[in-house]
Amino acid sequence: MNKYNPNIHHRRSIRLKGYDYSQAGAYFITICCKDRICRFGDVVENEMILNEFGQIAYDEWIKTPQLRKNVELDVFVVMPNHIHGIIVLNDMGRGELHSPDNIDIIVSYDITNENAPNQKGEYNSPLRSPSNNIGAIVRGYKSTVTKQINLLNDCDSVWQHNYHEHIIRNEQSYQTISNYIINNPAKWNDDKFYTK
Repeated sequence: MNKYNPNIHHRRSIRLKGYDYSQAGAYFITICCKDRICRFGDVVENEMILNEFGQIAYDEWIKTPQLRKNVELDVFVVMPNHIHGIIVLNDMGRGELHSPDNIDIIVSYDITNENAPNQKGEYNSPLRSPSNNIGAIVRGYKSTVTKQINLLNDCDSVWQHNYHEHIIRNEQSYQTISNYIINNPAKWNDDKFYTK
């Protein structure tokens, strides 16, 4: 057994350094199955057909706003070996809900811009809990889906260790990402996650 070596075994974070992932905004999330195994169904005639595991992944995604009051779901799709979705976090402090119609209000500032408003995280605030950030939402989702799938069929591991996220910063980005998600089944054969 190899001894832990931080120079070799360290996994580098792919998150934007210094960014508060609990702040209000829209986030494009992609979660992939381990080894890109197609666990959730098949694309047939440009339409995603969910199997039993895919239905679990779908149902649990839909439940997310019921479990976390700061979350709204936008477009999403469960694909054979991954899920794409837009999660909108609202500002729990003011209780405002946001939708794509006013996406320009909720987009995040470019934190590399020194003229941007203060981007200090609010995770110690009584108005926001660390469990309401994007990482916690994804971890909770992955955990619940894995537990339910393992009740039906003991899988070694359902998901890859990490996930991909993109902070949606403007309406044009939102439209491009939304269209990509909606059209993902029709373009499955050209998808970077495609496997037979």
